[in-house]
Amino acid sequence: MSQSVAKNSRAEAPPPPNPPTGGGLKGHPWLTLLTVAVGVMMVALDGTIVAIANPVIQEKLKAAPSDIQWVTSGYLLALAVFLITAGKIGDRFGHKTTFLVGAVGFAATSAAIGFAGNIQTVIAFRVLQGLFGALLQPAALGLLRGAFPAEKLNMAIGIWGGVIGASTAAGPIVGGLLVEHVNWESVFFINVPVGLIALVLGLWILRDVRAENAVRSFDVPGIALLSAGMFALVFGIIKAPAWGWGDARTLLFLGGAALLMVLFALWQGRAKEPLIPLSLFRSVPLSAGVLLMVLMAFAFFGAIFFVTFYLQNVHGMKPVEAGVHLLPMTGMMIVGSPLAGLAIGKLGPRIPITAGMLITTAAMFGMSTLDTGSGTGAMSLWFVLMGLGISPVIVGATEVIVGNAPLELSGVAGGLQQAAMQVGGSLGTAVLGALMAAKVGDVLPGKWAAAGLPPVEGAQAEGLEQAAQLGIAPPAPPGTPQQAVDAMAGAVHQSFVSGMSLAFAVAAVVAFAAAVLGLLTRRGSTDAGPAVHI
Repeated sequence: MSQSVAKNSRAEAPPPPNPPTGGGLKGHPWLTLLTVAVGVMMVALDGTIVAIANPVIQEKLKAAPSDIQWVTSGYLLALAVFLITAGKIGDRFGHKTTFLVGAVGFAATSAAIGFAGNIQTVIAFRVLQGLFGALLQPAALGLLRGAFPAEKLNMAIGIWGGVIGASTAAGPIVGGLLVEHVNWESVFFINVPVGLIALVLGLWILRDVRAENAVRSFDVPGIALLSAGMFALVFGIIKAPAWGWGDARTLLFLGGAALLMVLFALWQGRAKEPLIPLSLFRSVPLSAGVLLMVLMAFAFFGAIFFVTFYLQNVHGMKPVEAGVHLLPMTGMMIVGSPLAGLAIGKLGPRIPITAGMLITTAAMFGMSTLDTGSGTGAMSLWFVLMGLGISPVIVGATEVIVGNAPLELSGVAGGLQQAAMQVGGSLGTAVLGALMAAKVGDVLPGKWAAAGLPPVEGAQAEGLEQAAQLGIAPPAPPGTPQQAVDAMAGAVHQSFVSGMSLAFAVAAVVAFAAAVLGLLTRRGSTDAGPAVHI
């Protein structure tokens, strides 16, 4: 299967030299891992730290709600659209150069955001930040693919995944402390020293590893078609909750994305040096790994999106406190990712991935049972299972995708892995968000009436429903009895939890489907082909 990806000439070539394991520091596998982990840590930290700063940014810059949405959406859109092309850039020009450009660009745009005086400038530099972040992630995986022998790659990816888990966990806590005790600009300035460390380590440690038969040209029509298709897909998903899934604009973007992807596939079959050779997908394990990553991200990121609202708005926690309550999950990801790498090295990816998704399924079903009065113990149990289950899936699916691609396509494979995660997460957040909103809209009137509260109509009812979708109880008029205030909060929180329960139940079904798909995965076996160490 994966052998069909390799050309006949590649099969006759001498085996690649083993990556350096001792002697000098240049190209040392474990130091290479340390270097790329510092760079990717910056991107992972940024993914959660900015969410804490958004309310303060909106207040300080007098931004409209639609503008503040684009502080996050603009970044994610640029990241998703550019990932695969960024991987091809690394394959063509070398992953070391691509990684260093990404690290410097990410740090520079972070500084520019901190100095921005208006929301439009913040959004513009967030888009650029997403483009540089897209350069970093596939390049990091390409460098690991070239630095580690096949039998140690899964362990390296496991530690890499642990760093991402730790950075993601630290985001809400670090962001909360910086916003509370410094200012919102410091949330972005913190990337500058991290980027400089990545640059220094990269110049000192990294050794560029490229395949001799890497492409020497760019498939410009393919890049244009794929970028337009990814933009239409992700933009349509982002806007669907506001426009409505049946709205003509949503259908236009999603239908346009499907058409562009079909045209892209047809062109890839004709292009002399395609952006993504279709033969890559003759590998059933690689194709299964990409789809598995989409389903995993759909279930995990789509469902976990609601947890922060549950902790802060239903349980009344501050951002830092909510971040601490999520530590059992992210802590298990930190510990579980390297352990998953060890298990995958001994057993192969199939058993750990399938078992991990089954554990995740159980955790999702458990999360669907939470209510407004659930205590820390019950939440922590399901958070622990979630982190324990998701770790082998992220590590295993990444190893399956990158390991089953030839060396000259390792950047593209890394881009596929990250793009699948971005699309799955965006789709999960949008779809589960729509299901949750519908559920809240169905049950809120009944909960409101059952609490003995007077009915609300028109714009007031619409505003109440929108607030309930985030678990926010509306402010009571002055002089309202405390009993009525508590009844209003109770009705809103119960409605929110009903919607969250539905979202987690659907996520559990998707997670189970991913567990079945995990049976099709296997260890990377593609011949790396001749390599050049620079």
